[in-house]
Amino acid sequence: MTSGCQKSYFRGCKYIRIMKLSRRLIVSAVLLGIVIVGSSWGFLVHKTTHQLAVYQLPVPLQSFFYTHIDNVVSNSVRPDQRRNSDPTEATKHFIDLEMFGTDAANKMPLEWDKAVAIFTKDSLIKYGYVPYHIIYMQAKLTEAFKQKNKDSILFYAADLGHYIGDAHVPLHTTINYDGQLTGQKGMHNLWESTVPDIEMAQYNLYTNHKATYLSDPKTAIWTAVRKGFNMVGFMLETERVVSKNFTDEDKFEMKMWYGKETKAYTLAFAKAYGAALKNTVNERLIESANLIADFWYTAWVDAGKPDLSAFENTSLAQDLQKELGAYQQNSLVKDGFLRALKR
Repeated sequence: MTSGCQKSYFRGCKYIRIMKLSRRLIVSAVLLGIVIVGSSWGFLVHKTTHQLAVYQLPVPLQSFFYTHIDNVVSNSVRPDQRRNSDPTEATKHFIDLEMFGTDAANKMPLEWDKAVAIFTKDSLIKYGYVPYHIIYMQAKLTEAFKQKNKDSILFYAADLGHYIGDAHVPLHTTINYDGQLTGQKGMHNLWESTVPDIEMAQYNLYTNHKATYLSDPKTAIWTAVRKGFNMVGFMLETERVVSKNFTDEDKFEMKMWYGKETKAYTLAFAKAYGAALKNTVNERLIESANLIADFWYTAWVDAGKPDLSAFENTSLAQDLQKELGAYQQNSLVKDGFLRALKR
């Protein structure tokens, strides 16, 4: 991301350049065109994972969420927007595992109170605590379901999904969050924004996963975090390998961000890097959507499966079936149903 951001600001704004810029995908020569926009696991992916999660829910919970799908999808990026005004927001989105000792990914306690007792609250706030915040937000969503408070349900569902998405980004698990410690600055934006923006049209957005009750949500989210952390080395090494085929002139270009020239990876390099990553980014996107659906469903079950039919619009049933059909055929982009691409 931007070379002008300090770490706390970089993560606190997830890059100020996340703005209301239009974004389209090149579906191929016969479909849509892409505008590559710097966002982080960005607006495109966050919105996509939330939309896919709705398709994985069981009836009647799916009916409720589909009625309000535009709300949930559009607000999936709200935590990033909130960072610009809320100084406490930043470290809810990541965790620098190396700062908590050797093999922290496997040794850190799953419970917040135990982590505080070992590392102190100040250290957790300084170096990030996304897996713990997810559990906190899960409790908030569960209570909102119990109260049958529609606005609160939608608020916490959207925010919870965002943090789950961030927990699936490998560079949200390491102190080397932008490749800045290994001479690879710009990796953050390259992996989690530029590559998926380029490749979304080729991704498989369908999975036969159905929302599953999580008997142990803490373990579920830490499993996702550990997997992401274990991917960091592969991501960095792949960038080094691909770089051997590029000169600096072909690899980097200067772009204007808010009136300031910033060094960034070229589109040609991003395409080559994305190809070298194979389907790993696509897999993380799907895994994120799956776990979002699981957490939403678990909160609803833990709340006693409240009847939310009063907040549903049954006239949308036919629209839902059309979208589910496109989802199952992996044609959401082609058929114009992917909300993140709509202007």
